[in-house]
Amino acid sequence: MNAPIVVDSVTALRTQVRDWRQAGLKVAMVPTMGALHDGHISLVRIALERADRCVVSIFVNPAQFAPTEDLDKYPRQLARDLDRLRDAGAHLAFTPGVNEIYPAGFATKISVGGPSHGLETDFRPSFFDGVATVVAKLFLQAAPDCAVFGEKDYQQLCVVRQLCRDLDLPVEIVGAPTVRDAHGLAMSSRNAYLGEAELDIARKLNVILRRTAAALAAGTDEASATDAAAKALVSAGFRKVDYVAARASITLEPWQRNRDGRLLAAAWLGTTRLIDNVEIPSA
Repeated sequence: MNAPIVVDSVTALRTQVRDWRQAGLKVAMVPTMGALHDGHISLVRIALERADRCVVSIFVNPAQFAPTEDLDKYPRQLARDLDRLRDAGAHLAFTPGVNEIYPAGFATKISVGGPSHGLETDFRPSFFDGVATVVAKLFLQAAPDCAVFGEKDYQQLCVVRQLCRDLDLPVEIVGAPTVRDAHGLAMSSRNAYLGEAELDIARKLNVILRRTAAALAAGTDEASATDAAAKALVSAGFRKVDYVAARASITLEPWQRNRDGRLLAAAWLGTTRLIDNVEIPSA
């Protein structure tokens, strides 16, 4: 595989995309914060199935981190990421610095309602404003035909879809299935923070969620099922549970039985916060 073109300016990005467009090529984008794992690579492969060229952005977005969160220690490994993108067949890596995305005097933010309400926002109030703002900028900078996001960050996926609908952004949003390890743990860059003993505990998150989703589908009362799931996570070794909640699949409004649903959770393992979600089977 050829190494991807690497650019760190919006001007260079637009110039390359323009050349592809003039050649009649379709462009897909995979926005990331780097520290690429197999989940990210699966998004690149889906992008390559849908388009002639794949742009991957690597940018640790400070606007979606609260002052108390892990911005400074978030894993950064650009050389390794570029090797992985070469092997995956990506065509371009966009690696801007903070000043390229948020130049001096930057004063605009995008706030998306609807699916951003509750869940993550209850614990990270500014998170989705930061996500929506940077995603809108990336779409305007790269002008992709489609963009691929993983279902592991399910609320984020719903927010990005709402963003594109509401602002008429001409980008098809493709949701990709969560990639898991052999034990069912969702791939995440933050898994790198976990030791072996913590990984053993982390792998119980998906087991408990699937068991709870099955109970909901079988008729168990929602409050009872989600409360039991939270207690089971603490018993399994999680330090704290932020939420276990059933929501409608598209809008993330409260779930109604016999409707498409999603069970979402966030829990702390030591100082690492993990999220995951599973589909609630139809009755």
